[in-house]
Amino acid sequence: MLSDAWIYLAMPLCMALIGYVTKLLAIKMMFAPIERRSWGPFGWQGIVPRHAARMASIAVDLMTSRLLSPRDVIDRLDPELIARELDEPLRETVDEVVRDVMREYQPGVWEAMPRGARDLLIRRVKDDAPDVIAGVLRDIRGDIDQVLDLKSMVVTNLVRDKALLNRMFQEAGAKEFTFIARSGIYFGFLIGCVQALAWYFTQNPLLLPLFGIFTGWFTDWLALKMIFFPIRQRRFGPFTWQGLFLARRREVADGYCQLIATELITPHHLFEALLKGPLSDRVFVMVQRHVQRAIDAQSGVARPIVMLAVGSTTYQNMKGTVADRVMERLPDTLSQIEDYAADTLDIAQTMRRKMDDLTDEEFLQLIRPAFQADEWKLIAVGAALGGIMGEAQVLLLEYLHM
Repeated sequence: MLSDAWIYLAMPLCMALIGYVTKLLAIKMMFAPIERRSWGPFGWQGIVPRHAARMASIAVDLMTSRLLSPRDVIDRLDPELIARELDEPLRETVDEVVRDVMREYQPGVWEAMPRGARDLLIRRVKDDAPDVIAGVLRDIRGDIDQVLDLKSMVVTNLVRDKALLNRMFQEAGAKEFTFIARSGIYFGFLIGCVQALAWYFTQNPLLLPLFGIFTGWFTDWLALKMIFFPIRQRRFGPFTWQGLFLARRREVADGYCQLIATELITPHHLFEALLKGPLSDRVFVMVQRHVQRAIDAQSGVARPIVMLAVGSTTYQNMKGTVADRVMERLPDTLSQIEDYAADTLDIAQTMRRKMDDLTDEEFLQLIRPAFQADEWKLIAVGAALGGIMGEAQVLLLEYLHM
């Protein structure tokens, strides 16, 4: 049987454990599980994944309004340089497309043509391919807001990849989450000292669960406040304090921008948004216009004869089919220049420079939404768990004194 002295010494340690465990659980509940899990009538999904669309929208509002615009992205891409970079893969694509379309629409005519004539036609179309791409890119640059919805692209990708959304908040607030967990130990220990003193004078069994509830609630609440407030550094006697997240603003900005550039606003995602996103039909019109213009130019004086041979309707259908096939192949073709585009766009540095212009209140929005959503639930769970562990202390004391 433990002596009373050991019981009083154990109380601060128990409260420190309560504080630590409730913090770990609160952090876990913010991000996990990614998909809802049910246990009988009860179920839970991490707060951030459950509110993925709203979380992503809030984060992206700041990103697209202050840090990065479609114009910032596309103006760095040089159409002529990209056309040169794509020259070889474009030639391979055009070769396959022209042969397939000609065989599809006029198999007899195509096979009957002398091989030299077929090769000449394909070579002329291939020579025009880089100019077609350069023309399309110039059109996109001139009308970027009508063909690229950057906000929709980012929100869609974050909602689809909830693990990445979690990482945005977890990596930006890594040290803050560590502080939250450790603060439970320190604050819980101090509260436990008060609990031991109160138990010495009252011996009231209700005291322990009430202190457990208070420890779980107060330490959660205080830790969250210390992360974000005060927004600007303030002096408290001989000490100064600023919200932990803001105090390491430069470090957070560097990691955040790097994550966005390598995982979210990448050339692959940008090309996908242009060619398959909600505004891709407008890009297709641009591609179709340039492809058909190139075909007409290569037909030259022979175009009336070609139209007479195959019919004007078939000729128009052929041009449309070529444009369709080129559009289908563009994602694979553009994948050839993703490394070049990543270096040219330099998204991380572009965002990093603009980060310095954010106010402290704006900067908080990088991570604050993850805590604000259902924050009361985290604190309530901490309080409930603290109460349960406090009641466990009562049962343990009763057992030891039997």
